[in-house]
Amino acid sequence: MEEIINKKSCMPFLRWTGSKRWFTKSYINEFLPSSFNNYHEPFLGAGSVYFYLKGLDLTSGIDFHLSDSNKELINAYIQIRDNPEEVISYLKNFINSENQYYHIRQLKPRKEEKKAARFIYLNRTSFNGIYRVNSQGLYNVPYGHREKVDVVTEKLLLEVSRNLQGASFTSQSFEQTITNVKKGDLVFLDPPYTVAHENNGFIEYNQHLFSWTDQEKLRDYVKELIKKEAFFILTNASHNSILELYSGIGEIKKLSRLSQVGGRNKTRGSYNELIITNTTI
Repeated sequence: MEEIINKKSCMPFLRWTGSKRWFTKSYINEFLPSSFNNYHEPFLGAGSVYFYLKGLDLTSGIDFHLSDSNKELINAYIQIRDNPEEVISYLKNFINSENQYYHIRQLKPRKEEKKAARFIYLNRTSFNGIYRVNSQGLYNVPYGHREKVDVVTEKLLLEVSRNLQGASFTSQSFEQTITNVKKGDLVFLDPPYTVAHENNGFIEYNQHLFSWTDQEKLRDYVKELIKKEAFFILTNASHNSILELYSGIGEIKKLSRLSQVGGRNKTRGSYNELIITNTTI
C-alpha cells in the first residue's frame, strides 16, 4: 500500500503453531499491493494477517472472507463475533488445572457458545497450543501445565469481537473458496507445511493434515488466481520441493524467522520460509 499509517492491530486471541505474527511484525508491508478490492484467507488459523489488516486505515470498505476446514475453529470465530459475552461467561467457569483440562477435553457441548469456549480454553491450556485430533476426530493434545495463563482474557475477546464485525466466515476446503475470488482481490494463503524447513524431510503429522497432493492442488489454485487477475501472498517451507513446485509462478523470496514451537530441541532455532507472491511483480 502507498503508506502504512495509524496501525492499531488487534492481537490474535489464539495460540497457533505456524502463526504468522512474525510476518506481520517485520515483513508484510513490503508484500501488500498498493490497493486491492476484497480480502480472502482460506487457511485462517490465528488470523494474524487479518487482524493486522483490520488495523490499517486504508482497508475501510473492504469485505473480508475468512475460512478454514477446521469447523471448531470457525465456530469459535463466529461465536466471538456474535456472542462474546456468552463465550466469556463459560470461560469464567473453566478452571485451569490438569484435572479440569481433561474433564473439559472430553466434553461434547451442544451449545455453539460453549463449544467455542471449550475450544479457546483447550487452546490456552494445552501443550504448545497445538490442534490435533485422533483417528476418531477427538482432540487429544495433553495438558500444557501453563498454570498462570489467563484463560478468559475478557478485554481481548471483546476487542476481537469488535474487529470481527462485518467479516464473513465459512468452514470449507481451500479449493472451494476460489469461486468467491474476483479480479483485484487479495488472497493470503498459509497452508500447513507438508515438508520441514531446509530439506529436513516430511513433517509427520502435517502430511496427514495437508498431503503433497494437497500442495499440488494449492499450486493449481494459485494458477487459477493468476488467471483471475487476483493478488496472492503464499507462505510455505523453504524446501527444494516447494521451489520446484512453484518454479515460474510469481516471485519467490526467502525470509528468516525464529521458531515458535518449543518443547523439543529439534524444533527450536532460526528457520527460513518462502513467500511466493504476484504482488511485487
